[in-house]
Amino acid sequence: MGSRTDIPIRNLPTVDCRMATMPHLVLLGDSIFDNAQYTGGGPSVVWQVRNLLPSGWDASLLAVDGSTTVNIPDQMQRLPKTSTHLVLSVGGNNALTEASRLGISFFGMTNEPTSKGLDSLADISDAFDSAYRSAVAACLRPGLPLGVCTIYNGCFPDKSYQRIASLALAIFNDVIIRVAIERGLPVIDLRSICAAPADYANPIEPSSIGGETIARAIVALVTGRDNQMYGTRIVTCPPTPSAPN
Repeated sequence: MGSRTDIPIRNLPTVDCRMATMPHLVLLGDSIFDNAQYTGGGPSVVWQVRNLLPSGWDASLLAVDGSTTVNIPDQMQRLPKTSTHLVLSVGGNNALTEASRLGISFFGMTNEPTSKGLDSLADISDAFDSAYRSAVAACLRPGLPLGVCTIYNGCFPDKSYQRIASLALAIFNDVIIRVAIERGLPVIDLRSICAAPADYANPIEPSSIGGETIARAIVALVTGRDNQMYGTRIVTCPPTPSAPN
């Protein structure tokens, strides 16, 4: 046998054995992200996200048109093992489901809002609060960075109806923002991002133009490009530690 030179371990060159993971963004939720069928052949949100992400990044679409908060745990079951960042946009279809209780639909008023309809607001808020918290908890379970989105106000031709729809959606957005604050999550405010008629393919779905603006906000958030983000800070007290038993 040939001679062998034993080299002390301490003298061996150091090798970084940490896996060089390629950043992998996953979009969860509903047709805000799964909007390909509404763009008339134009690019979808996930296509535009992929196009805007830096070299070396990947993006996957798990969002499914028509999904509500109850569908998010199922989407999380399909989460790729290589995922590093998550963005969630859900709640609009919850609002659609509850609209009739307020005497409205997304095609106009079904009847005049009544005190009974207004009394339902608290019940709707409570129900969505519970459902949205469950959806966020499912997204946080893997321990990955998570961003969430508000529900945009839509683009309705009737200005009077637009005001009522925006007011109703504020109930849902209040829940989203409160949960985000409690969890310390960044929020993409789709209400300010999709604010022009050109941003919409129809009253409730994003066009390619709106999708590009959404994609730019997502990419700015996950890549930390502060110069491409505009926003504010909301300050609250940290959670009070539980008293020992």
